[in-house]
Amino acid sequence: MVLMSSSDTHTMRLNPEQRQQLLALARESIRHALQHDAPLRPALADYPPPLTEPAASFVTLNLNQQLRGCIGTLSAYQPLVIDVATNAYNAAMRDPRFPSLTAEELAQVKIHISVLSTPAPLFVDSEEDLLARLRPGIDGLIIRDGVYHATFLPSVWQSLPTAADFVSHLKHKAGLPAHYWSDTLEIETYQSESFGD
Repeated sequence: MVLMSSSDTHTMRLNPEQRQQLLALARESIRHALQHDAPLRPALADYPPPLTEPAASFVTLNLNQQLRGCIGTLSAYQPLVIDVATNAYNAAMRDPRFPSLTAEELAQVKIHISVLSTPAPLFVDSEEDLLARLRPGIDGLIIRDGVYHATFLPSVWQSLPTAADFVSHLKHKAGLPAHYWSDTLEIETYQSESFGD
């Protein structure tokens, strides 16, 4: 069995001004989508590092304290500003759980952004081992088994505070039974830097 390092994988550190730039960009991308049905394509020259470096992000929309959309990427393959603009568009207009956001809703919606660290494999012997090694409030979790896959951001611990609930609900999200376990189950953890308006 291989143990995960106890130190977190690298997470980006953004200052308050950079966080505000990303939140403003996400809102502007949704506004652009309402007018043009396409995500905003930010000019990289308008943003400083580290906002132009490759990073993975999730954009979550909440309306009246209820989820209204959440879309993201798990791997860093494009500049963070482009990732955020694209995910804001997709959360507002392409989340299959919700109708497209309206202009009236945009005025009320709260935007939350999570910038993810690189996911790291977690090798465990059993579900009990997994539950013992998860860090509530810190670890995001990815599970995969064949065509079944799902992730929960670290922020989900706020509504599912025990490791057992966190894992069983994630399995349900992936389309798996709550007590499912298999030697082919792939598990990764990550951390995030999260902020909202």
